[in-house]
Amino acid sequence: MTFTCYRNRYLELLSKYQSQSIKTEAENDEALAIVQKLINKNHRSQEENNLYELLIFLIEKFESEYYSLEKATSPHSMLLFLIEEKQVTFKDLVKIFGSSYILSEVLKGKREITYSQANLLGNFFQVHPNLFIT
Repeated sequence: MTFTCYRNRYLELLSKYQSQSIKTEAENDEALAIVQKLINKNHRSQEENNLYELLIFLIEKFESEYYSLEKATSPHSMLLFLIEEKQVTFKDLVKIFGSSYILSEVLKGKREITYSQANLLGNFFQVHPNLFIT
């Protein structure tokens, strides 16, 4: 009888949270919110612990695939991402590239980032310079 009760409670939790493969950032955010609630809950049931472990597995799987560096599209897109993320101005980057013309060409994707520029960008953004090398 305990097994049936346990199984039914677990199935109830699974159906409530519709656990399935995480495919989008929105679904990942929802799963993270559920995990956060479970972390903060005192005295979780065995079913809630199982759900917690399942969600952690699904979140880790999604994040390792979705956020992997291998999927970074290009040095150009990485630069644009970091500019937006860190709210960097054009003026800040001119110092790195030496001229507004060169910077403009790089931002438009018309010019590759050189190794010396990649090193300067790595220092500026505090990331590995290889992110800016093709």
